[in-house]
Amino acid sequence: MKTADSEPSTTPSLFSGSLAARTRASEIGLAGGTVAYWTYEPVRTTPETRTILVIHGFRGDHHGLLRVADQLPEMRLVMPDLPGFGSSEAFADGEHSVRRYGQFIGDFMEALGLGPDTVLLGHSFGSIIAAHFVADHPQAIRPLILINPIAAPALEGPKGLMTRLAVLYYRLAARLPRRMGLQLLRSRLIVRVMSVAMAKTKDKELLRFIHGQHNAYFSAFANRESLLESFTASVSSNVTEVAGKLTLPVLLVAGEKDEIALLRDQHKLAGSLPDGRLEVIPGVGHLIHYETPEPAAGFIRRFLKDHAA
Repeated sequence: MKTADSEPSTTPSLFSGSLAARTRASEIGLAGGTVAYWTYEPVRTTPETRTILVIHGFRGDHHGLLRVADQLPEMRLVMPDLPGFGSSEAFADGEHSVRRYGQFIGDFMEALGLGPDTVLLGHSFGSIIAAHFVADHPQAIRPLILINPIAAPALEGPKGLMTRLAVLYYRLAARLPRRMGLQLLRSRLIVRVMSVAMAKTKDKELLRFIHGQHNAYFSAFANRESLLESFTASVSSNVTEVAGKLTLPVLLVAGEKDEIALLRDQHKLAGSLPDGRLEVIPGVGHLIHYETPEPAAGFIRRFLKDHAA
């Protein structure tokens, strides 16, 4: 395992001064390749300090959840770049499916010695991976936190047309000659359109930060093949499929204006969970982790207090 101490620069006014001091960057070799991960140690340890394993969303990496980590200074957060994204290599021993990513979570936890008192947190596509992992391994972690959870089939409902267009986009990019395909996938114009569509804030500094984050990290994927496989996985599964198997306490943090994970579907998901709690943040969409990390962290803190290790 290789360890480093550096973290890419962030916008100072949007982060506390303690985040950099909490950061430790590492790499570990697993069966599928090299995985990069970051650990954010607690500023102070309290009886309520927990270790939270964080699983990011599609085309993201650990940077996306940094503002949430910054708002939880009493917690220890472990945040890998999923295989095929960020600084982690793609799987060398299988396709990038929900099940394979679930196997990765198990292997990663075993390698780092993360026991069943670990909290698992997934955002967006990460919510699908996390939920399916827990459904298959009900004793592996406790409890489960899902931010902007994908609660309904992507190809159904009012967002179905946009999903089908996205499917065509990724399939076309995979079939074009390599250089043209990568140019299409990494088009700054298309990335900006996606970023603008998801952002709901009117704060100009925060908007610049969000667009900058997407420009910097949205195109940090290993190759076209792994990206297409991951995208296919992201639109082929959802959390509701396994809701009945999630018998542990589950916190859902949803955005009122989320156009990817619709609020009506969040209410349905919450109603199908044996022990679920839904918290809704007004005025935000699918970018809770960027736009409203403070209320999200508050919900997480209160939930973990109610469900102590």
